[in-house]
Amino acid sequence: MNINLPNFNVKNLVKEAGSTLSRVVQLTEEKLGTTERTEYDNEFQNLAERADITKTWTEKIVRDTETVLIPNPQNRIEDFIFEKIEKSKPQRLSNLEHLALGMIEAGGDFGQDLPYGQALIKVGQAEQKLGQCERDFIASSGICFTQPLRKFLEGEMKTITKERGILETKRLDLDACKNRVKKARSMLGQQAVS
Repeated sequence: MNINLPNFNVKNLVKEAGSTLSRVVQLTEEKLGTTERTEYDNEFQNLAERADITKTWTEKIVRDTETVLIPNPQNRIEDFIFEKIEKSKPQRLSNLEHLALGMIEAGGDFGQDLPYGQALIKVGQAEQKLGQCERDFIASSGICFTQPLRKFLEGEMKTITKERGILETKRLDLDACKNRVKKARSMLGQQAVS
């Protein structure tokens, strides 16, 4: 039996574990207030705050828009699942279209020659047109409004978040190194005095 194991580099694994541990120690000491933290410049902090606010509000706007366009949460979840498995969404009738079908059927049962039946059929046809307009509006809102916002969140905002994480990791590494140098200098100073 020949089993192919992944090629592990133990030195890199130990090095990464050491780096991660020093970052955790640095972050813990910063939270406890026992060590100094390198602060970002004001311009970067302002940009980071703007990015956070933009992300938060964009996510809220997308959620709220979808809630207005598709008020039934079950339908939103169903659409989301169909979107993820890349199948076409089921064609559901809107409330206006349901009302239209009911009116047209009732008008047919009452008879097209009676004024009440004619009125029900006319109003039902108008409701059908309104239902189609609603369907078109929902589709165009999704394509022209929510999809670009989602692309922004999944593209640029994801990149910004990833880059900020990398920057924070580098800052923690820098601060950990500064603290090691500071401790080494203080030890050398103590040895020189002794």
